[in-house]
Amino acid sequence: MKTLIIFDIDGTLLYSNKIDSQCFADTYESIYGKAFPSIDWHNYPHVSDTTIFDTVIQDQFGRPSTIEEVNLFQDAFVDLICQRRLEKPDEFREVPAACQTVERLLADGQYLVGIATGGWERPARVKLSHIQLPTNDLIMSFADGKPTREDIIQEVLDEVDQRKESIRRIVYIGDAPWDVRTTRNMAMPFVGIRRKGDAGLLLEMGASHVLQDYSDFDAFIRATELAQVPS
Repeated sequence: MKTLIIFDIDGTLLYSNKIDSQCFADTYESIYGKAFPSIDWHNYPHVSDTTIFDTVIQDQFGRPSTIEEVNLFQDAFVDLICQRRLEKPDEFREVPAACQTVERLLADGQYLVGIATGGWERPARVKLSHIQLPTNDLIMSFADGKPTREDIIQEVLDEVDQRKESIRRIVYIGDAPWDVRTTRNMAMPFVGIRRKGDAGLLLEMGASHVLQDYSDFDAFIRATELAQVPS
């Protein structure tokens, strides 16, 4: 019986939230010539790249986005992320000991490791590559074609079911208020990661355990064992 640990990416495995969000807005403005309404993701129905992009296109042009323009947008978005990564590599730093933690989990037969992120696959893989996080043995799900974070996590769960793995426990690791809400909706234990040590933000929302990073592996494992579904 294995424990499935599913990680978010931005803010959880690497610090790129601020510059990544600005790249999204800058890409939109360069293509459409219109101001991007907000990079405060609380203002959107769901925090996934798919829903954010669709919402802005619908609001500004009165129509749904097309596959062709999503692909065009992603081309430009990835190019800009790569450019900013070279200009400001520190803005895409690994959360301390994140890669080592994933590697240790993958090497331990007691665990399965997943990725479930609200970002599209192509930009997400660029960022994971930047911190040299191993991905070959991860069960991964991205926002492409999925409007909600619940949909994204569910794809990981479905893949685990297809593999006929025996799972004793599932824990999601995230950094944001929407991660707390999503895991509450899915009745899934949650461990928070907060870069600035402001654990209170997630604790007040109902998280039972919040860490600053992965520098204490034993503490991380204890948190995954003791974490509860957000209240």
